[in-house]
Amino acid sequence: MYVDKLDGRIDAASFDRMAAAFRAEQAECLRSIEQHQGANQSYMAEGVRLLELARNARRLFEKQEAREKRRLLDFLVSNCSWRDSRLTAEFRQPFDLLADTAMVAAAAGAADESDQAKREIWLGGRDSNPDSAVQSRVSCR
Repeated sequence: MYVDKLDGRIDAASFDRMAAAFRAEQAECLRSIEQHQGANQSYMAEGVRLLELARNARRLFEKQEAREKRRLLDFLVSNCSWRDSRLTAEFRQPFDLLADTAMVAAAAGAADESDQAKREIWLGGRDSNPDSAVQSRVSCR
């Protein structure tokens, strides 16, 4: 566009209009990038808080009044049932994945007392594309 202006193919008014449109589009792209970067940071912070909640859920539950216990249970589980003197609860996402992984880690820990067995379950294998490794673990649940 600049070369066309210098060569006289477009007039100054057209160039100014096109340049302003380009700058506006560029500014919008930069705003979008900033929003995505902010969302990524907030996503990570939410994930950390979620793991902390999962780790401390039992302690938090025991300290709360009945009303707060109910709120915590509503947040963690759904479709609870009592059958044959046995309570069955289905965890809400993502607590279901955490519960499944914790059970696998506990079983592996019972067989192998080393921390390496637990680390392999929680961290999984590294792939040339780490995002695809995460997707395959999630979809194989």
